[in-house]
Amino acid sequence: MTNKDYRPTIAQLRTFTTVAENGHFGTAAQQLGITQPSLSQGLAALESGLGVQLIERSTRKVIVTDIGRELLPYARAILDSLDTFISHARGAHGGLAGSMALGMIPTIAPFLLPTLLQSLPAVAPDLEPKIVEEKTSSLVESLRQGRLDAVVVASPVAGSGIAQIELYREEFVLVLPAGHRLAGRRDVTVDELDSLDLLLLDDGHCLRDQVLDLCRSASVGVDPARSVTRAASLSTVVQCVIGGLGCTLVPMSAVAAECDRPGVALATFAGGRDAAGRTVSLSYRSSSNRDEAFRTIGTVVSAAYESSLVSSREVLESRLSPVGRGTR
Repeated sequence: MTNKDYRPTIAQLRTFTTVAENGHFGTAAQQLGITQPSLSQGLAALESGLGVQLIERSTRKVIVTDIGRELLPYARAILDSLDTFISHARGAHGGLAGSMALGMIPTIAPFLLPTLLQSLPAVAPDLEPKIVEEKTSSLVESLRQGRLDAVVVASPVAGSGIAQIELYREEFVLVLPAGHRLAGRRDVTVDELDSLDLLLLDDGHCLRDQVLDLCRSASVGVDPARSVTRAASLSTVVQCVIGGLGCTLVPMSAVAAECDRPGVALATFAGGRDAAGRTVSLSYRSSSNRDEAFRTIGTVVSAAYESSLVSSREVLESRLSPVGRGTR
C-alpha cells in the first residue's frame, strides 16, 4: 500500500538509478562507494515507501520492472536537477568551482593532459578536475548517464540534449618505417594509401574509424578484417611500424610523444588537415546550464593542443625533406 506522505531521499533515488543502469548490485554498490547490504536496504526502503517493485532480483541478473522503467527517467531528471542546483551554487562566481569529471579519448588524453592540468589552476583555482580516459562510446554513455560532466572526443555526439563546442581541427601525419619510399614527403595524397599496409587501432577507437572513412572517401581498399595485428594504443602501433609490419596515421599532437624514435620516418599530406584530419570537440549535457564554464574549459583544452604542436612540429620538420627540393 502506498504511503501518501512518503518522499524518497536523494540517496534512495541514486541507488535505484545506479542499480538500473548497471544491472548489477555489486557494481552499483562499488560505484556509489557503499556496501551491498546498504544498497539493498536503500532500494527496499524506496520500494516500500512507493508501494511498488522497481527491481526484480535473481541469482543471475537484475531486471527493471515495467513500473521501474516508467519511473527511471523521472528519477534521473530529479538527480540531474540536483546536480544543476549544486553546480550553480558552486559556480556562482564563474562556474568553475567544485568537482568536474572530464572524459577524454586515448588518442588525445596523453598528449594534452600534462599542459592542460598545469594550466587549469591559473584559470580555475577552485576546480577539482577528475579525468577519465575511455573510448568514445563509453565516454558518451557516461556523459548521458551523468557520470561525466563533459567529454573531449573526435567524432560527433549524436542525439538530443547534448551541446558541442568545436575546439580545433587536427591533421594526420603518415608514420612509416625508416627508408620507406614515401619517407620525408610533404605532398602525399590519400590515394597513395592504397599501396600501403595500414595498421589500425583496435575496434572502438574513433581514430580507427576516421582512418577507414578517409580511405573510403578516396576509394582506397583497406580491409581491416585482413589485418592480424591489433593494438590498443598509438605507442604499440608505432612500434609495429618500426618493426616493419606496415604504416599508420597519427594525429599531429601525438608526433612528439610517439614518433621521436629511431626507425620512424614521417610524411604529410598535400592539403594538410583539409585532406586528412579530424575535428575535436567538447560535448556536455545541455541541461547542465554550465555553458560558460565549459567554454572556458574548451579554451584551455585548445591552448594545450596548440602547445603540443610546438614540439610535434619540430620532430616532424626534422624528418621531412627540405622545402624547395624535389620531394618526390
